[in-house]
Amino acid sequence: MDITPQSLVVVANRLPVDAQVTEGTEGRTVTWRPSPGGLVTAMDAVMRSNPGAWVGWCGTAGLELDPFTDDSGRTLVPIPLSATDLEEHYEGFSNASLWPLYHDGVAPPEYHREWWATYEEVNRRFADAAAAAAAEGATVWVHDYQLQLVPAMLRAMRPDLRIGFFLHIPFPPHEIFRQIPWRRQILEGLLGSDLIGFQRKTDASNFRRTLRMQLGMQTQRTFVKVPGTRADEPERLVRAEAYPISIDSADFEALARSPEVQDRAAEIRRELGNPDLLMLGVDRLDYTKGIRHRLRAIGELLDEGELDPTRAVLVQVASPSRGRVELYQAIRDDIESTVGRINGSFATIGHNPVIHLHQPQPREEIVALYLAADLMLVTALRDGMNLVAKEYVASRFDGDGVLVLSEFAGAADELTQAVTVNPYDIDGLKAAIMQAVTMDRSERRRRMRFLRRRVMENDVQAWAHRFLDALTGSET
Repeated sequence: MDITPQSLVVVANRLPVDAQVTEGTEGRTVTWRPSPGGLVTAMDAVMRSNPGAWVGWCGTAGLELDPFTDDSGRTLVPIPLSATDLEEHYEGFSNASLWPLYHDGVAPPEYHREWWATYEEVNRRFADAAAAAAAEGATVWVHDYQLQLVPAMLRAMRPDLRIGFFLHIPFPPHEIFRQIPWRRQILEGLLGSDLIGFQRKTDASNFRRTLRMQLGMQTQRTFVKVPGTRADEPERLVRAEAYPISIDSADFEALARSPEVQDRAAEIRRELGNPDLLMLGVDRLDYTKGIRHRLRAIGELLDEGELDPTRAVLVQVASPSRGRVELYQAIRDDIESTVGRINGSFATIGHNPVIHLHQPQPREEIVALYLAADLMLVTALRDGMNLVAKEYVASRFDGDGVLVLSEFAGAADELTQAVTVNPYDIDGLKAAIMQAVTMDRSERRRRMRFLRRRVMENDVQAWAHRFLDALTGSET
């Protein structure tokens, strides 16, 4: 079908829905289900109230589909990606080069010229589709590290557009970023934007400093002076600033208040033997999330007798992530081995102190776990935001529960009444867990009141309005 040009176009690596292909006697049938990931969850809530076009991959390699309009009135524009595209653009350059680099080199990045070539080509495909979907003078909002070349490509094709870019992961210091062989191309790609948003002020500051050091550009407060590419093209001001993302807070609270979820929360505690202490970790399986550090701290607390292995339990949800990347397979093996050692040392008949769930959980089950848990452990080694921390707080309408939060997660800037911790400091992490365990009820509730006020007021709609108002010049 032809695309009706839209006044708002979102460009992201994934569509908000994944294609499910079934081959039958009457041919191929395509059905759709919601896509995973925090970006999709956040932007899906925004676009329900601001219908437009969404450009992204459909979730199945090699599948070419026409644009279509879904039940909510959004125009979805599927971008075809081959198996090679996924291997070199997504698993390769995006997640084996950029992801570790942008997370301060928590794991060593790899650089391959063929990956970069595919990254450029795929970015071009997304830019072409966005240009075709955008009405005259439209606002185009490009998302995340997989598509950093799209803004400049779009500007070259469609100078009439207002172009915003939001980076959902950290931006590293110049000393780390400079090692990438294609650093100039990435910076120039981002500078095609009118507004570049980051999760934290330090990320925006890192970016502006990198422009000064790498490209010799002048910056003034949050603005960057970008010279024209032609003699007759005037200088532009590009804004680079922090716009910390959030969640659909009211939706999480409403789900937590539902009788079904409350009943399930009570059932979870019964199934676990009604422990005195239920700790929870909910993460994608990733080396940046600090799952191994968390398990080490819990294992030592059990070994030292600080936690009673018969009355305490940790439920660790580690959803599959990039399973074809060798490093992630090694992480899974390491986590499962650690869980096995802890349970082998402290399990009793009918009770394991650590429950490891390595499969996606329905949203209702996750919220029931949030409601059931006494402690939420977010121990990321480096994280742009970490929406799980905010989801836990939004779900705790009962005003109880304690959030233990890494200072290296962007959420720590806002959620200052959490028990903050340096996850690299295992003794400090153990002390933080025990502080949370022994915290009296009045202190727990005081902290949670503050956390809930921040999360409920600064929800995903407020985040989107702040960004889009700044992009379109309508902010007050």
